[in-house]
Parts: sequence; C-alpha cells; structure tokens
Amino acid sequence: MAATLACDATTAFTGRVPFPYARATGRPPARAQARGAPAESGRAAAPKASTLPGSPRAPRRRRTRLEMQDRLIFLIGSPRSGSTLTARMLGAHSAICAPPETHLLTPLAHLGFYGTVEKAPYDPIITRQAAHELVRALPGGEEDYLAALRACSDAVYERLLAASGRELLLEKTPAYALVLDFLAKLYPKAKYLVLTRHPLAVWSSYVESFFDGDHEAAHRNNPLLERYVPAIARFLRERPVPILPLRYETLVQEPDAEMRRVCEFLGIAFEPGMVEYGREGAAQPKAAAGLGDPITVARESRPTTKSVAKWASEMARSPGQLEQAREILDRLADEDLETWGHPRAAILEQLGAVTPGGPPRKRSWNRYALERRLLVRLRKNIHQNALGRVVTRVRFVCDVLLR
Repeated sequence: MAATLACDATTAFTGRVPFPYARATGRPPARAQARGAPAESGRAAAPKASTLPGSPRAPRRRRTRLEMQDRLIFLIGSPRSGSTLTARMLGAHSAICAPPETHLLTPLAHLGFYGTVEKAPYDPIITRQAAHELVRALPGGEEDYLAALRACSDAVYERLLAASGRELLLEKTPAYALVLDFLAKLYPKAKYLVLTRHPLAVWSSYVESFFDGDHEAAHRNNPLLERYVPAIARFLRERPVPILPLRYETLVQEPDAEMRRVCEFLGIAFEPGMVEYGREGAAQPKAAAGLGDPITVARESRPTTKSVAKWASEMARSPGQLEQAREILDRLADEDLETWGHPRAAILEQLGAVTPGGPPRKRSWNRYALERRLLVRLRKNIHQNALGRVVTRVRFVCDVLLR
C-alpha cells in the first residue's frame, strides 16, 4: 500500500513510474519505454505506428482523464455550523462519496512554505527556511511544490473514491476554513460549498456540545467565532474558486430547494433521498460518520428546524454567556457579519429580546455527553491541582521511556 501511494504521487508529479516500484510490480520505467526498450521476452519493441492522415495504423486518440480536483467537492464551514448534516445529505446521493473528516490538508498547509507550527518534534524555524529554499530550487518554483502536494493528497482521494464506486468525493473538515488561501491554490478547480449559520447559534452549540455549558472554558480553549467568521467571510467576498454559498437556516427550512440548488452547481441530478438521508435503504446511511456531530444528525432522518432558534433559550439560562456574546460581537467586523447573512443590528435586536432566566438546562446522558462532561471537569484548573501534578509527572516518565 505504501509503495503504491508513493508510486502514484511520483507518477502524478513527474509523469514517470519509479524504477524500484517498476521492478516490484513488473511495470517498466517510463524512460525505458520512451527509448523503445525491448520487452521482457527479449523481442525488439514494435515500431511506432504512422501518424499520417489516413494511415491504417494511426494511433487511437487518448481518452481525456478527469483530474481529481474535477471530482472534488469541499464543504467549508465552522464547527457546529451544520456541516455534518449537510455532508449526510450529500452523501445520500448515489454519485457522492462522503467519508469521515480526513484532516489531510491542514498538515500540508503547515509544512513551512505557507504556514508553520509552533511546536513539533523538529525545528519549525529551520523547516520553514528549508521549505522556502526548496521551492526556490524547484524548476517550476511554487507550482512544482503545489503539484507535489497535490499528488500526495490525490493518491489518498483517488483510493477513497475508487473504493466507494462513486463519481464525486466530498471533503468535509471544518479546520480547512482556517487554511482557505492554501486550499484555493492547491485545488483551484474543485467545487466549494460554503456553509454559514447564525454566529451565536454556532457559539452556543459549541459551548453546550463540547464544554457542558461552560462558556468561559470554551472561549479559553478556542475563540471560535473570532477565528472562523473573518476567514470564511473574506473567502466568500473574494471568491477565488467556484463557490456556492449555503445558509444553515435556509437548508433546514427548505431542504428540497437547497439540495436542488447544490445539485445544479455540481452538475448532477437531484435525488429525493438526499433530504430523507436517514431512511432505511438510503444510498449512504453512514455517510460522514466519524468526527463531527455524533448525536443529533444520527438521531434524525431528515433536516429539522429544532436548532434554528435554540441558542436564545440556551443563553437565557446563562446571563454570563449573554454578556460574553456581546463581547464577542464587538470583536467581529460589520462587513464580516453582513457577509455571513446576519447583520450586527439584527443580532443585537435578537439578543435584546432574550429574557434571562427560564428552566434549567436539560442534560443529556448519552455516552458522548458523559465523556465530554468528565473531560471538562478534569481539565478545570488542571495546571494548579493535585491531579495536574500527577499527570505532569506521568507524562514526564512516559517521555523518558519512549524517547
């Protein structure tokens, strides 16, 4: 498998089959073929057929092979924006393969040339410098570098698609919204579906789903809106690639019309099963399993509007979260909120209509919710309490043993 992936990446980048791979598979290297090398049986290579018009042995015209990016769909959206639901709907189409989140391209975007990391088992500063020197040394510069990265990801995507027997591959990884400039360079001809949702609905869902209602811990861990809203809004305004904007609220209220619009953009026929994605016998009932919403989408069989205004009642039970929401809004630009389809004035009016109070939040007791609740409790003040000291000591011992 590793040899096959390496061969595919090398072949896509250079147009040649690596010789060690050729020896292992019986496929002669491209250079030998170009020189008219003799076949393994020892017979001389057959002379080239005439290319003159009317020649009885004129070569057949080569079939045009679609590039992987011609079959690739990116679903761009922040965490908790409804991307898992959208992926389930798209994966229910007989032509679309919707695998779990791959997180394949984020590391490629941080190899040093476009972005880097702060901590790694290597020196990120030297790696960044080396990456720039490497690109300068390539004959085609940045284009050669992109072609090499594309060959790597193409090899993975092509195997996913071939195993599914479908025509199009859906890539849904929310973290890609933070590397959109790189993505547009790597796959400029792919189709991009860009999903937005009411910012406070995104934030409330994030707080409730991953931090058991602890809005302060959620923001310390990840200032989600401050990171994703500007990045996605700029992408929507600049439109460097083929883009179809989608709004979560419209998607769940008018799923048929929205899926027809998506299918027209993708150049495929609409299938009613896309809306009834969870029905028995659907084209891909387990589409987009894995990372993402582990509970809500799997519980429903079609889009529901239950979560459209849920954020208001959730924030009403937490005056601190209401105040935090106003502070977050102050850090977001009017232009970005407008691009998301939720102007500041409209959001502030909705916030003003929220009356603090209401019944306590009904807790979920499924396995996933219990795991998240336990993690939140254990992580609280972990660097100051006795448990944190024990974990730090155990980690030190493990590092010594495994290095």
